[in-house]
Amino acid sequence: MKPTLLILAAGMASRYGSMKQVDGFGPNGETIIDYSIYDAINAGFGKISFIIREEFQDNFKAIFEPKLKGRVETDYVFQSYDLTPFGINETIERSKPWGTAHAVLAARNQVDEPFCVINADDYYGPEAFQKMAEFLTTEVADDKYSLIGYQIDKTLSENGSVSRGVCKVDENGNMVEINERTEVYFTEGGKVAYKENGEEHPLPNDARVSMNFWGFTPAVFKQSEDMFKRFVEANKTNPKAEFFIPLVADELIKSGTASFKVIPTSQKWFGVTYKEDKPIVQKSISELVESGAYPANLWS
Repeated sequence: MKPTLLILAAGMASRYGSMKQVDGFGPNGETIIDYSIYDAINAGFGKISFIIREEFQDNFKAIFEPKLKGRVETDYVFQSYDLTPFGINETIERSKPWGTAHAVLAARNQVDEPFCVINADDYYGPEAFQKMAEFLTTEVADDKYSLIGYQIDKTLSENGSVSRGVCKVDENGNMVEINERTEVYFTEGGKVAYKENGEEHPLPNDARVSMNFWGFTPAVFKQSEDMFKRFVEANKTNPKAEFFIPLVADELIKSGTASFKVIPTSQKWFGVTYKEDKPIVQKSISELVESGAYPANLWS
């Protein structure tokens, strides 16, 4: 059974100011998602599921269906504010849905095979998809999941500090914990550091970080549903609280329910958070095309 690629694309891209998920960055207007899908198809994924808000469906279909028809199966999962499917019969006012792990839960009735989850607005690279496809077809189990671990110095921006989930890994290559560092940057000497309470702390340049590229079986839906209900109950009055995938991973590891293999990649990651990032991403993609990593017209 071929694995499925779940693409997290329900965010409204508030910081970016438009729907960056469908903005063009490649030489022929290709989106970042196009490159992820191209790499996933080449790695052997059998289905692409877009997790979106229902009102985006026509927009996404118009952009992706003509390119992907005949190449790979596509599906659409809707992340919504409706909590009744989880047995929560109350309306909680929020300006955006409940986060990445809630988005994954939205797919629980549509995904029956091993799957991976990625962000729509991040470039992950072919090696990462090859390694994840291999894991999902040969190793994954209901108590054995994974994430792709990027080298921290290959994920930082020249334009200021970023947040990164830094992984602590044991001698077997499994994640022990994941620590969110909110202010990570290059020092003047080109070393990696993060600030906490105004103090600078060094990090190894090859420390592994999560860029939200996770591998699961459908067992994770049942494993995380109760966590989500508890999270909602605890955060009813906190409209900014989000149920993130690392929260689920942390609880599964600490309870002994599942392990997470950190699969190292040497691939350079890049993404777009702010409008100012667009020319940098366009240049990075242009260099990849010039090097022969991708055809100039991805879907011709």
